[in-house]
Amino acid sequence: MSNAFPASPPHASTPDAAAKPATRPLLGTLDIMALVVGIVIGAGIFSAPSLVAMHAGSPAAMMMAWIVGGMISVAGALCYAELASTYPHAGGDYHYLRRAFGARLSFLFAWARLTVIPTGSIALLGYIFGDYASQIFHLGPASPAIYAAAIIVVLTLVNVAGLSTGKWTQNLLTALEVGGVVLIIAVGLTFAPDVAPAVPAAPASGAANWGLVLIFVMLTYGGWNEAAYISAEASGPGRTLPRALFWSLALITVLYLLVNLAYLNVLGQDGMGASSAVAADMMRRALGEPGAQLIAILIAISALTSANATVLTAARTTYAFGQDTPAFSMLAKWHPQWNTPVNALWVQAAISLALVALGAFTRSGFATMVEYTAPVFWLFFVLSGVALFVLRRKDPGVHRPFRVPLYPLTPLLFIATSGYLFYASLRHTGVGALVGVAVLGVGALLMLAQPRSGTPPAS
Repeated sequence: MSNAFPASPPHASTPDAAAKPATRPLLGTLDIMALVVGIVIGAGIFSAPSLVAMHAGSPAAMMMAWIVGGMISVAGALCYAELASTYPHAGGDYHYLRRAFGARLSFLFAWARLTVIPTGSIALLGYIFGDYASQIFHLGPASPAIYAAAIIVVLTLVNVAGLSTGKWTQNLLTALEVGGVVLIIAVGLTFAPDVAPAVPAAPASGAANWGLVLIFVMLTYGGWNEAAYISAEASGPGRTLPRALFWSLALITVLYLLVNLAYLNVLGQDGMGASSAVAADMMRRALGEPGAQLIAILIAISALTSANATVLTAARTTYAFGQDTPAFSMLAKWHPQWNTPVNALWVQAAISLALVALGAFTRSGFATMVEYTAPVFWLFFVLSGVALFVLRRKDPGVHRPFRVPLYPLTPLLFIATSGYLFYASLRHTGVGALVGVAVLGVGALLMLAQPRSGTPPAS
């Protein structure tokens, strides 16, 4: 992931901004594939499989869930490929929703970006870091929460001071993350246990709770829609984007299946479900304590890297929200010396720390953060799918370099599965989901106070 940002605040109305050359289409299929794979394969694959195993009825159901997750992601990616190639814009989802439904709904999406989705992700990554850092040095019963809160504060201070990670560092650490995945696959699939794993049994019996299983599975596939934000930079987007999204998701699905087979081979389903750090427990059983320590370090670094990238990028989105919304203009303060959106960073940190506290209260920080973000996440996926239908009707004459195959079945499948996951995230989860919906409800009240306005031009 690239962390290249302007050294000064991006005011669109300034002469300098106006003088900047238009975005050039430089990204080919392999370039976009690398970006998508780097974004999607995050720290979630080192934590979510234990929760999937806990709620899956059998190993076969568990593995099928990862295949279904890949299929849902491909259906959604094809819908986004049409939207992104037809309306290439750096605003991504925000732009499509504004064109389809107007300024009010796009305001609600911006509110969700401010309060739920990135901040929930920061807290979630903080807990992944905390779970694996606790494997190295345990700080007591609240160890994961302490680590999570500490890295949020530290990363916020680093980014306030303008000391953002360079591209080469980010790429190096992404390579370490992928290397951890490869190491797990290699060790797990070559390990031949003499006896069944002596791990406390998890409640993995009976029929699978498909709602919960798919919520945690889809968490690990999240991020492919970020390709929409680089659509204006894709070379031949009508051909490049669909190919890149399809093949990157196919590769990711294969990797996820192999990782879970590795976990299953070493720990068994019950052992996976009972683990709070499944990759470390797998390596501990296969290679002893040095193996567990090594993978814990790699995963903690990858979570730290993803968290830093999220802190940095999300704060810029929050800054832009403050520029566009007079009621939140305090978020648009740019520090003239440090060249950073200071208020946006601190507000973001405050919300993330509150979510860490919520996770500590529920005693299941990672799962609670998934619950917090899931309903809002899937609601806007539903709306983006509906936007495809709306925009086909509103803009029948617009050239569409790529049309989603099997229309309308493919977008209907994506809308239906997203709608089901929205329902499941409310029906089968706990207090985290209720808090997330309540926060979005506050945004809905603020949305009603926003003036109606027309949609922007096509480009």
